[in-house]
Amino acid sequence: MTSHFFTRDGSTWMPQYLTAIDAMTCIGCGRCFKVCSREVMHLHGIDESGEILGACDGEDDDFDGELSRTIMVVDHAGRCIGCGACARVCPKNCQTHVAADKIVA
Repeated sequence: MTSHFFTRDGSTWMPQYLTAIDAMTCIGCGRCFKVCSREVMHLHGIDESGEILGACDGEDDDFDGELSRTIMVVDHAGRCIGCGACARVCPKNCQTHVAADKIVA
């Protein structure tokens, strides 16, 4: 993969792709989802043991009473363009980003 990326004015730039979100740290606030134009991540419910129950679609998702809390999950990593907007708004710094030149295609 190329290690040289450029902005419109010719400045060099290295995209930082979202690869993971730490479920133990994420508070499910949704800020990252709101700034992402590519729908890379979605809100998922988890139970008391930390097992992911599934995606929350905004309706009364209680997963038969098993829902403990919600977190963001990277479910479409290939859509990420590496802009870093999600990292800038995350209050918990729970995301892992990897430079484009370190990603194996």
